[in-house]
Amino acid sequence: MTLPRRLLLLAGAAALARPALIRPARAQPAAWPDRTITLVVPFLAGGSTDIAARVLAERLAPRLGPAARIVVENRGGAGGAVGSEWVRHRPADGHTLLLGTASSHATNPAALPAQTPYDPVEDFTSIAMVGGGPLVLVVPAASRWQTAQELIAAVKAAPGRYSWATSGAGGVGHLTGEYMKMAAGGMSAEHVPYRGGSAVMEALAKGEVEYSLEVLASTAAHIRDGLSRGLAVTSRERHPLFPDMPTLDESGLKGFEVTTWNILFGPKGMPPALTVRINAAVRETLADPAVAQRLAAAGVDPAPPRSPEETREFLAAELAKFRDIVARAGLRLGR
Repeated sequence: MTLPRRLLLLAGAAALARPALIRPARAQPAAWPDRTITLVVPFLAGGSTDIAARVLAERLAPRLGPAARIVVENRGGAGGAVGSEWVRHRPADGHTLLLGTASSHATNPAALPAQTPYDPVEDFTSIAMVGGGPLVLVVPAASRWQTAQELIAAVKAAPGRYSWATSGAGGVGHLTGEYMKMAAGGMSAEHVPYRGGSAVMEALAKGEVEYSLEVLASTAAHIRDGLSRGLAVTSRERHPLFPDMPTLDESGLKGFEVTTWNILFGPKGMPPALTVRINAAVRETLADPAVAQRLAAAGVDPAPPRSPEETREFLAAELAKFRDIVARAGLRLGR
């Protein structure tokens, strides 16, 4: 090959290679968050979940970035299913989050599958545990029953004579009550569902029903004010707010344990690195004594640290537990 021809070939090769040399670098992903984060509460404003969400939003935002901003949006309905379903269809980019509960992601899916068209575990990204707490077996202040044992014995002795209230069919209070009836060896009482915990406590104060199993956040103020009387808590250990109140386990229902909880979710498919980042920020937020104090005032105990994987495992176990209660109790709600 002659020298001129060799030079021409080399020049052509350089020309072909030139576009690759001047190709612009691939654009880097935008910093997160690059706009306001929406934290959806699948219930009406004013409840314990709503309060917890607002405390979390205020204290979490600065830990996500200097310009990070979180707004709380209430999308209530169908025991939390409306807001949860809305979040499920949002982009999984971390700009829409959900503060789910035992009702929205365990008891309602277990007892009311037609109202919850999502898989609580598979259709969401489990990010972090936020808080929780026990339910309280509570009676009117004028009730003759002073202990859980007395109430259980009376209800068992007169099947169908007494009534009990919950904040909604299929909710955590309802399934906890069904679990208590089974654990007690069979109790028969009329279930009266109300629209929310405040309505339940009002019904108790008026003597419309004999007892209820309601979350601590709804019962605490009524118990302190003497409008109702707590007989036992559903956790395995006594609660610091009422250290003299025994557990149902202590009251003869050995091994009894049910708690309600809040979990921070995102839509399915969030990037693992982003999930871990938010999880770390939530754990740091919950470790702040000021945050813990504000949550406790709302009846929410800050959750112990859990990774996203541990949070998902916890959720799956809770869902299985409540599905088992529904099956054993033979509940056929909304079917």
